[in-house]
Amino acid sequence: MKKKIGLVSLGCPKNLVDSEIMLGQLTKEKFEITSDEKEAHIIIVNTCGFIDSAKEESINTILEMAKFKNNSCEVLIVTGCLAQRYKDEIIKEMPEVDAVIGTGEYGEIAKVVQNVYNGKTKSYTDLNDSDNIKYLNQERVLSTRNGYAYLKIAEGCNNCCTYCIIPSLRGAYRSRKIEDIKNEAIYLAKEGVKEVILIAQDVTSYGKDIYGGKKLVNLIREISEIDEIEWIRLLYCYPEEIDDALIEEILSNDKVVKYLDIPIQHASDNILKKMGRRGTSSDIKDVLEKLKTKIPQIAIRTSLIVGFPGEDEKDFETLYDFVKENEFDRLGVFTYSREEGTAAYNLKPQIKSSDKELRRAEIMQLQKEIVLKKNKNRLNKVYKTLIEGVSDDGIFYYGRTYKEAPDIDGFVYFTSIEPLDFGKFANVKVLNIDEYDLIGEVVHESSQ
Repeated sequence: MKKKIGLVSLGCPKNLVDSEIMLGQLTKEKFEITSDEKEAHIIIVNTCGFIDSAKEESINTILEMAKFKNNSCEVLIVTGCLAQRYKDEIIKEMPEVDAVIGTGEYGEIAKVVQNVYNGKTKSYTDLNDSDNIKYLNQERVLSTRNGYAYLKIAEGCNNCCTYCIIPSLRGAYRSRKIEDIKNEAIYLAKEGVKEVILIAQDVTSYGKDIYGGKKLVNLIREISEIDEIEWIRLLYCYPEEIDDALIEEILSNDKVVKYLDIPIQHASDNILKKMGRRGTSSDIKDVLEKLKTKIPQIAIRTSLIVGFPGEDEKDFETLYDFVKENEFDRLGVFTYSREEGTAAYNLKPQIKSSDKELRRAEIMQLQKEIVLKKNKNRLNKVYKTLIEGVSDDGIFYYGRTYKEAPDIDGFVYFTSIEPLDFGKFANVKVLNIDEYDLIGEVVHESSQ
């Protein structure tokens, strides 16, 4: 009987890619994938350990999966960032876990499973080898079967943000070779992918470590040569690394969607300095102005942290006013999470949780008003839309325009007289709005 594998992937899209690669390796070894944990012989939990809420979710999921060891589950394996960070604690406190794999050893998953069945339990946590990104070149089992896929172009991070544990969990920044990434993009295209989403902790730094300079533009051009790929989306572009060459490529290349995720984190120079960010508020503003001037239709998403140690009312007002002035198309706000092992852990004064939540709520309310205003401006306009599925009521299709990234932004819900294929494109006219989502219908008009 074939052993069945169940995998739970938590956290960011970068983690999802790792999960898909592990499944690809295991299917090569003749394991069978199941989405039902009750029938899985082997359960893998690929964890996130970035902030407290992510750690809590990871721990709860491990404990939930451990319950299946009383049924068909024979092997429980924990991988990912939480495993990298707390391997000793997991092994000690969770005897149900049979093996722990850190972020540098995803390529060993098949060997680990076999070792467990042979009675050899072992934890893997190596990060000291640039070769440990070679696993990214292995074939994946796509979990996104609706026209898009994430494409990880690098691992690790060289930025020294004082609030962030990622360099400790993922190692130094390590770029993949252009030819390897293009080969994967060709594979994705053959699997029906129309939109590739380039991801890394910082995509704008791509190539500096192996080519001696930034090569994101070169990479984009190579992927653009693949006929089946119609959209290329960039996530996590650090503002100080967005240069004129990249802006020009976004403007002139029809395959690059006019959307950037630019995590600015704050707008007070006082807090930016404490965070270890390289740019100033003025630098960020200059980049945003240049993007909006050169590419008027661009959609910009950002992420912020409120309640960082030492953030006073003036700092927060500066951030609030910055958001109000710049009117981001998409915005996420996190309350500062005090993480052991980070430079900010011992900074003082720490901000009360209640104050953090109030500040977050204030900016989210402001952003809600901004999004409503922007969505009203989209009424009666037609957008090329990637069709992803059908809503639960069976009435509406749903999908995304260039202004929406998967998982983090809203949807466009729309009707169509003719049946539509998932993973294809349709031109949708926006007729109504529902907070962060749009409602429309398929039309035979040219799109934006």
